[in-house]
Amino acid sequence: MTEEAQKGGKGTVVLAFSGGLDTSICVPILKNMYGYDKVITVAADVGQPESEVKMATDKGNLIADKHYTLDLKEAFVREHVFPAIKANALYEGYPMGTALARPLIASEIAKIAKQEGAKAVGHGCTGKGNDQLRFDYIFRLNGLDIIAPMREHNMRRDWEIEYAEQNNIPIPVKKDTPWSVDENIWSRSIEGGRLEEPAYHPPEEIYHWTAALKDAPDEPEIISIGFENGIPVSLNGEKMAGVDLIVALNKIAGKHSVGRNDMVEDRVLGLKARENYEHPAATVLIAAHADLEKLVLSRFELKFKHIVDDQWAELAYMGLIHEPLYHDLGAFINKTQERVTGTVDVQLFKGGLHIMGRSSPFALYSEDLVSFDTNTGIDQRDSIGYSKYYGLQGRLLHQLNNE
Repeated sequence: MTEEAQKGGKGTVVLAFSGGLDTSICVPILKNMYGYDKVITVAADVGQPESEVKMATDKGNLIADKHYTLDLKEAFVREHVFPAIKANALYEGYPMGTALARPLIASEIAKIAKQEGAKAVGHGCTGKGNDQLRFDYIFRLNGLDIIAPMREHNMRRDWEIEYAEQNNIPIPVKKDTPWSVDENIWSRSIEGGRLEEPAYHPPEEIYHWTAALKDAPDEPEIISIGFENGIPVSLNGEKMAGVDLIVALNKIAGKHSVGRNDMVEDRVLGLKARENYEHPAATVLIAAHADLEKLVLSRFELKFKHIVDDQWAELAYMGLIHEPLYHDLGAFINKTQERVTGTVDVQLFKGGLHIMGRSSPFALYSEDLVSFDTNTGIDQRDSIGYSKYYGLQGRLLHQLNNE
């Protein structure tokens, strides 16, 4: 047992609880291996299926001494998803989901731990993934001891399944299809089993949000998304709250097989991991938002914001939401969003996403100035002098090299 685990001693421990294999077996482990007298489980509803929330609730009430289920959907969208849209947040090319939810979940668990007088919190993260760091970071900020049985005992998945069977813990996983799924309103990740093999072709059964290409409609669909200050506020002209809009768009875009990623990803620890994701609404909203920014932000704003967005996304991926730079970057991003208001039309078809048009009252665009059919506002002859100086230094060097 690690020194960190020994510090907990007997008493109460609060466990981050999903109802899956890892967290389910943590309940008897925390009692049998760590000697805790009371295990309190906390499940967070961040938009996973109602059946999963109910399963976690029922199981927590069954096997734990006390259980909480928290509805965090609106807080998740408001505090983490909307900022991610404003930052066009992609990590190595895909929209993050799990990374955005973990700090919120950990913060709420820390509140319950203090409320219950617990000095220790537990989680089912392994020592190979990113979530251990995201949870630990928030827990340590709150002065809590951390118990992580999976990494502290170097547990393997096959051992965990057997342990669950021995302790009569019901688990939603079978030995022949051991997919590990993490889902929230913004993203669905699938890993484990043969999916850990980079060359393995994933079976269609792992996907629940996105249709197979062969099953996607044979006709394209055009949707219209309205933004106000960088936040999506309407779908096809209908004003909608954030949660409702994302849920609706997940269904529409998923039907067209939009929003799948199968990739090799660099984890925080440096390990490369094969990951499969579904994120239909996230794919569409970030693409539409980024396109609208091109209409309303200046060339230099866009260039600098691209750098800021990348750094913001990396910090968000790492779960470092209390890093001062994270807030500094967010302040810049929020300032740029004051003009990101307008509408973007998007075509969805057979896994593809195409921007069809965009409009905004803040567009830095003049049809009269740019049109080849008018001379309104610009006399083309004015550019002759500018052209004479254009690339001057390169031309001078070219002449020197050819003398």
